[in-house]
Amino acid sequence: MLFNSFGLTHHNVDRATPGFTLFAAINHDQANLLNIEGEIVHQWQLKKGGINHCMLLPNGNLFIGEGTEDGPTIPAGKGGWLREYDWDGNVVWEHHDENQHHDARRLPNGNTVYIAWNKLSVDDAKRIKGGMAGTENAFDAGGPYEDVIREVDADGKVVWEWHSTELDMDKYSICPLCKRHEWAHANTCAPLPNGDIMVSYRVLNLLIIIDRQTGKIKWEHHDIDLGHQHDCHMLDNGNVLVYANGMHGGDIFYSRILEFDPDSKETAWEYSGKPVLSFFSPHISGMQRLDSGNTLICEGGKGCIFEVTPEGDIVWQYISDLWTHSPFAGDVNWIFRAYRYAADSPQIQNRV
Repeated sequence: MLFNSFGLTHHNVDRATPGFTLFAAINHDQANLLNIEGEIVHQWQLKKGGINHCMLLPNGNLFIGEGTEDGPTIPAGKGGWLREYDWDGNVVWEHHDENQHHDARRLPNGNTVYIAWNKLSVDDAKRIKGGMAGTENAFDAGGPYEDVIREVDADGKVVWEWHSTELDMDKYSICPLCKRHEWAHANTCAPLPNGDIMVSYRVLNLLIIIDRQTGKIKWEHHDIDLGHQHDCHMLDNGNVLVYANGMHGGDIFYSRILEFDPDSKETAWEYSGKPVLSFFSPHISGMQRLDSGNTLICEGGKGCIFEVTPEGDIVWQYISDLWTHSPFAGDVNWIFRAYRYAADSPQIQNRV
């Protein structure tokens, strides 16, 4: 397939949801805000370059994870700096944790929750099941590591954390096609309205909810057909929305967006491509349910952001032409996540 169209490639004016779309290409030195016509109307110049999650806070500031040179040498999802930029591009808050990776969120109380690596003890490392034999020290990273969900206050003091070794390590095995250097590759930490945290473990095909008060797992969903999923979160209607990547899954080898009831696990809505392989990103990626009822999808491996109706019709599409270099994939235009904000939202407030 020849990618010969970039920028705005489709716009159904009558059916697309008005607003501004935020994205930061992985490892690029700018975060960008697009209008509905696909034009960059605001930019933030970054210090190190965007890594993974970025979003606008209610005060209009940019909250973003950026890379660091220290810490584990694991390439996938490595971050290290969390920064908040004001609208004019000034850094007004930052936090350094050389072990931070993938996701981070600002909480309503002003604290920040994020994912970090932590070196496993010898005994816990022996408990890891599955994965490719002999890959505990993949990438010369000094592993294996576990994932920690860590909360810090405005001064960077750790006030709460939860270790993935609290999972039943005898119950879940790493995908046999994945390395053993991480238990178990968390890529999402989504706060829920009641303060609990929903976490996605990619190589286990597992979603969980951690009770913020007790530290216990109060809900879990394991399904190989999630295909190393990303961006699980709960909708206002109580359903779970997740990007099922379709990587190393069962018989499903293409990406899907799934909305399902967390109790019955029954699917309430699903999106897949037509043909199915026209929609596929084996890693990163995510989606946002818009107030219009449409869904904004970030097909991260293709640098493609598009909007679909509940019926699955594509009504807006933008493909990034911002290229960076990946040490294991060459030239890429990858985007981890994207978000759309209404013009009168607290995040925008007619600033554009």
